[in-house]
Amino acid sequence: MIKPEEFIARQDRLLAQCRANSICLIPASSMVTRSRDTDYVFRQHSDFWYLTGFNEPDTWLILSNHSRLGNLYRAMVCQPKDPDSEIWHGRRLGAQAALEQFSLDEAFELDELDEVLPELLRGHDNVYFAQGDIPLADTLLQDAMDVLRSAPKETLAPSSITDLRPILHEMRVFKSACEVATIKAAVQITARAHKRAMQFASPGCEEYQLEAEIHHEFAMAGARSPAYGTIVGSGENACILHYTENNDVARDGELILIDAGAEYQGYAADITRTFPVNGTFSQAQRDVYSWVLKAQETVLAMLGPGVTLSEAMNKSAEVITEGLVALGIVKGSVAENLERKTWRQFYMHGLGHYLGLDVHDVGNYKVDGMDRPLKPGMVITVEPGIYIAADSTAPQQYRGMGIRIEDDVVITASGVEVLSADVPKHIDDIEALMRK
Repeated sequence: MIKPEEFIARQDRLLAQCRANSICLIPASSMVTRSRDTDYVFRQHSDFWYLTGFNEPDTWLILSNHSRLGNLYRAMVCQPKDPDSEIWHGRRLGAQAALEQFSLDEAFELDELDEVLPELLRGHDNVYFAQGDIPLADTLLQDAMDVLRSAPKETLAPSSITDLRPILHEMRVFKSACEVATIKAAVQITARAHKRAMQFASPGCEEYQLEAEIHHEFAMAGARSPAYGTIVGSGENACILHYTENNDVARDGELILIDAGAEYQGYAADITRTFPVNGTFSQAQRDVYSWVLKAQETVLAMLGPGVTLSEAMNKSAEVITEGLVALGIVKGSVAENLERKTWRQFYMHGLGHYLGLDVHDVGNYKVDGMDRPLKPGMVITVEPGIYIAADSTAPQQYRGMGIRIEDDVVITASGVEVLSADVPKHIDDIEALMRK
């Protein structure tokens, strides 16, 4: 659980990086219609959640370092208390309670925004705001700016609007101890779900039944939503990287690739395991799987401060290429295939990505045009794979096989901590778990 003091500290750090006489506007998400008069379950905007931990829609956080407002000003605009609406749609905190709960200088109700926003903007030189992110918020800001620009000359409108995201997203790259603990909780929930799916699987089960087992484990642990669309791909379906139909039968002799992660208190996990439907790897499956595992373990051994994801990606490609040559899936030497990048036919995606409030979390992978070195506090995935299409020219025993192994790791001062180590990934351990 992220403590209130940490949210306030994040707001202070954000404001400290803004120019003098600046105001930051951070709107929350709105409800999204699913169909006709029903909505999707509300999911807060990650940037707003990062700064507040507040899970109501149609809310604004406003921060200012203008001397007129005391150099460190916090305000929130939120939905008003409304007994009738709350009967139908749930409780609202309301402005008065928000004032105390979020250590604000002022709090306003949403229907006051049209009047409050121009007044708060007045006299600031700069507005920090994510234009294009939430269209309704763009309109409301533009309307407020128009009010100021059409007012008498002594009423000053801000002269610039600066994108807030580069500052805020750079902050989000580095996770605090509390964030790492929350991600680890999401990973532990996900680990139990993956093990449960391994033990449930058997020839003839449906992909959606495995998905249901996973989601049930998530929900029972308080992670009511997956962090992304759960992938349960059996057989050839595992070669579709973002396969989410999950409507096929898992057949005897096939592998199942499950890529699933819980979202817990806003933070995502992202784990992939591949295992045999019947609980026993065939020799061909062992051969390919062992090379994917070797690639991942090689990368995990080299990761740490100063290493770049590009360097790790290249190392994984070297090992995968060695495997493809050794198995006769590609012809020629390892060096020749690395030169021609033939591995790209069988390993189409990157090695990993940042992980946090979003499963593909924000942050630049390059700084000043150069690959960014990893640093302590970054959380990433490591997920090499081999995917051999059914119509491939590879030897017959390997065709229609998709294998990915993905773990979540935090960069430490001396290397990495594998947060998802509880999920078996060695062949003997997977088979032993499935025998239970």
